[in-house]
Amino acid sequence: MKAIFIAYNQAYGDEIVELLEEMGQRGFTQWTEIQGRGGDRGEPHYGNHAWPTQNHAVITIVKDDGKAEEIMAALKERDGMYPDLGLRAFLWTVDKMV
Repeated sequence: MKAIFIAYNQAYGDEIVELLEEMGQRGFTQWTEIQGRGGDRGEPHYGNHAWPTQNHAVITIVKDDGKAEEIMAALKERDGMYPDLGLRAFLWTVDKMV
C-alpha cells in the first residue's frame, strides 16, 4: 500500500483530482490555498501582493502498488507538459491503516 502526496500550483485547478478519478483512484484528501516555494528553482507561492499565487495539495492512499506507479507516471507526464507551473509528487510506503 502506498501514499502519494502531491503539491501543485493552483492553476491546475481540479485537473489533478480529475486525473486521480480517471485512473480509478477515488479516495483523497485535498488542501487548497497553501503556501510554499519549490526547492530547485520554484518561485514563492505565498498568496500575497508580491507573490500572489498559491498551491494546492492532495494525499491519496493507493492499495495496489502497481497502480501507484501508474499514477506517479501520469503525474510526471503532466508536470512535463507544464514545467513552469510546478508539481511535485512523493510516494511513501504505508505500513498500516485503520
